[in-house]
Amino acid sequence: MGKLKAGVLGATGMVGQNYISLLDGHPWFEVSHLVASPSSAGRRYQDAVAGRWHMKKDIPENVKNLIVYSIDDLKRAKVNCDFVFSALDSDIAKEWEEKYAEAGIPVVSNASAYRHTSDVPMIIPEINHHHLDMIPIQRKNRNWKKGFIVVKPNCSLQSYLAPLFALHKKFKIRKAVITTMQAVSGAGHPGVASFDIVDNVIPYIGGEEEKSENEPKKILGGIENYKFVYDESFEISAHCNRVNTIDGHMACVSVEFEKKPSKEEILKIWKEFKSLPQELKLPFAPVQPIIYKEEDNRPQTRLDRDNDKGMAVTVGRLRECNVLQWKFVGLSHNTIRGAAGGGILNAELLKAKGYL
Repeated sequence: MGKLKAGVLGATGMVGQNYISLLDGHPWFEVSHLVASPSSAGRRYQDAVAGRWHMKKDIPENVKNLIVYSIDDLKRAKVNCDFVFSALDSDIAKEWEEKYAEAGIPVVSNASAYRHTSDVPMIIPEINHHHLDMIPIQRKNRNWKKGFIVVKPNCSLQSYLAPLFALHKKFKIRKAVITTMQAVSGAGHPGVASFDIVDNVIPYIGGEEEKSENEPKKILGGIENYKFVYDESFEISAHCNRVNTIDGHMACVSVEFEKKPSKEEILKIWKEFKSLPQELKLPFAPVQPIIYKEEDNRPQTRLDRDNDKGMAVTVGRLRECNVLQWKFVGLSHNTIRGAAGGGILNAELLKAKGYL
């Protein structure tokens, strides 16, 4: 059976470039359709990104000469691709992701536009893969036959939510205080001006703290009466900071549970944690989703962000907290696990479950 044909909406931006780079040689998917702004439409991809290709690898040979299309060319999109990855800005995504799904093209999105829509799954595959059960309901609600929208959450959540979820299943989180130190690549390109970020930490990222506090409640919630119900049994207080690193979002977490676990219990749960992506051996799934580092000074952004294809969460510094119960440090690669790599893993799960 041949590879599925994948489109990329927003193909010239940083997340779109990451998709194209990471999908090079993918065993299941092949990039076949590119969409970008009107200034890029009608040009070959290598010409559209000339002088602003920011990936470490060169543009894949099979993508260089693909023609970039306008977002409104749905007729061509239906011919060229089986589904699309959306790396669109949220305001554009709000209009066009639904139009693509209505046209029968499944959308795997990085945008925030539909994250809190009551019938749109917001997926971290190791945590809430069962939320994909909402897709038939979403289709029925909108009278869509083949199309649907599935989104991934904010990139900063990836650095701490899997370790918290692994413990939440048994001990139930009550409250957490989380301070993130987020890389400049999270702001895209050109992102934060060098004069602002060099030799500096910026203690504000617009909308980021609200996402960090609210999105976990949907991800850890359930499905009732054909819509998502948020888990309101815990509260998160988030402080989000932009720091002078290129890639890698770090989170310092203090957490309290209904029943306090021992250190041995926590480490055992993290070490043994695996989920459906690991059982299915999905190509982008990390072998060990949570990697614990024993050293006092780990994880470190430069040393640990690339662990297991950049798809693992690396944690360390587990110790008792004087205010809550436990505290630890988490790290994930924001442009791989937190962006394009996370979207690719979502698509792999969708294929494995028969939705693509």
